[in-house]
Amino acid sequence: MEPAPRLRGSRLSEIIRQHKGRSAIGIFSICSAHPIVLEACMRHAAAGIQPVLIEATSNQVNQDGGYTGMTPEQFIAYIRVVAARAGLAFDRIILGGDHLGPNTWRDQDASVAMARACRLVQDYVCAGFEKIHLDASMRCKGDPGGRNDPLPEGLVAERAAELCAAAEAAHISHGTEGPAPVYVIGTEVPPPGGAQGEEQPVAVTTPDAARNTLDITKSAFLRRGLDAAWDRVVATVVQPGVEFGDETICEYKPERAAELSRMIEGHDGLVYEAHSTDYQPERALRELVRDHFAILKVGPALTFAFREAVFALEAMEVEWLRGRPGVELSRLQDTVEAAMLASPANWQRYYHGSDHAVRYARKYSYSDRIRYYWPEASVQRALERLLANLSASTIPPTLLSQYMPRQYMALRSGSIENRPEDFILHAINVVTAAYAGACGTT
Repeated sequence: MEPAPRLRGSRLSEIIRQHKGRSAIGIFSICSAHPIVLEACMRHAAAGIQPVLIEATSNQVNQDGGYTGMTPEQFIAYIRVVAARAGLAFDRIILGGDHLGPNTWRDQDASVAMARACRLVQDYVCAGFEKIHLDASMRCKGDPGGRNDPLPEGLVAERAAELCAAAEAAHISHGTEGPAPVYVIGTEVPPPGGAQGEEQPVAVTTPDAARNTLDITKSAFLRRGLDAAWDRVVATVVQPGVEFGDETICEYKPERAAELSRMIEGHDGLVYEAHSTDYQPERALRELVRDHFAILKVGPALTFAFREAVFALEAMEVEWLRGRPGVELSRLQDTVEAAMLASPANWQRYYHGSDHAVRYARKYSYSDRIRYYWPEASVQRALERLLANLSASTIPPTLLSQYMPRQYMALRSGSIENRPEDFILHAINVVTAAYAGACGTT
């Protein structure tokens, strides 16, 4: 019997097929659950013809609710609501699950963590997620070796295959209305302590290491009879030498990844997925896509742009409305700071140094740990007050020019209205436009 065509029916398959056909086309993956970020990205996508890829992580969305409080099924319902608000047809959206594996339960015995991880991937597939990143690289309680040692790659591959078997079973039991899931394997391993500076660049994955991941994982799949699933593996995650820290960005250097780029050319239907591409200039993003890092993940850069925009709006609120009778200022930044100090778990172990340095990082770090606090009720109320204050009194163009010059020029050209919401959406879409340009989807 002839094997089924690779990726038949998957919307991602056509993008991969075009890329492997020597077209400089790719796709970027939006890794954020923030409603305004998602709306901005969807509005941008609605103006084009390409699908938009939105991913949730195992920590964000899982059977226990994750930190968003949503299960996979609830996340999809949420995406439908945002898409309707943005004017984007839901069938234009590809949904993905990122780093799906035992990470959330790694403090439990491996057997327990893997059982819960299998349930996780099953729930994602049954809910309708199409792109599944299988990541079993994290160490669980009782695993062999020291706590900081990487797991043996053979064990990681076996666990990835176990997760894949669970996903395939879920797809079969749930029916075949939608395309079978496509898979991403592998994981990028950041250097100890996080990103390095320009003088100590992040280590690029070697071609031998990438090839070994493919070979070992393929063998693990085939031992479980997952031949058809292996034909739906679209990418492997590698480190092309891009990363960011609190104040540093490691920019892509094509010459450092040249051998890695050539290696994947010999594998039909496979590309690389690059994580942590946030803050790369559009030139570097274009070079990444050209060099077969055809799936670009972006998250913190989008919420960073949102944070910049609302902080700029608050600066204009203070300048324009402070002292006016009957106006209560939003005090947004003070409210966010209070929320972060009251619940430090999402930033405390990531920011180091003096009190001043940590206070500064809470607001302005590239890692953007502030993104975890926007859903807080007090912060939401402050944001709503900010938008209401500025909506009730038209922002003077000269003030907009001072604090949001790009949005000022967009206002002058007539491409946006003088509305604070438009200024936020435009600021986020400066980021999405760079990715769309790099992926050849503008």
